[in-house]
Amino acid sequence: MNVLQLCDPEAAAVPVEATVGDAIRKMLDYHVGAVGVVDGEGRVAGIFTERDVLRKFSLSRLDPEVTPVRDLMTTPVEMATQVTGPAEAMATMVERHFRHLPVVDNNGKLLGMLSIRNLLEWRIDGLTQELESLEHYVSNDGPGG
Repeated sequence: MNVLQLCDPEAAAVPVEATVGDAIRKMLDYHVGAVGVVDGEGRVAGIFTERDVLRKFSLSRLDPEVTPVRDLMTTPVEMATQVTGPAEAMATMVERHFRHLPVVDNNGKLLGMLSIRNLLEWRIDGLTQELESLEHYVSNDGPGG
């Protein structure tokens, strides 16, 4: 399984020319904590997150409707690819304290946005299946049982 399969069906993204207001509205519309900031060809130029809103914007007195998101986005961006496995992505996110990781193709084009929530749901599903398997094994009343 690759991380793209765990991402939400559509990645939330705004063009690099967008304003902070545009980015915040996109996050609210998609119910996500981050948007990819992409160039005209869909390549990731940065990421704008709830942490950026809090740390860089909230007390700045800047107008969100005219402030370019490129001025406050996080760069450079750590990214995953289609060959990145969930365990590798989780290790990166935990180690680097990321909540979101863009998934890109070989040209840097945004394909999806992986959230720590996506990975936790994947891990919980795996642990639930393992628990059910173990319960079935223990409760099986076969020979010697």
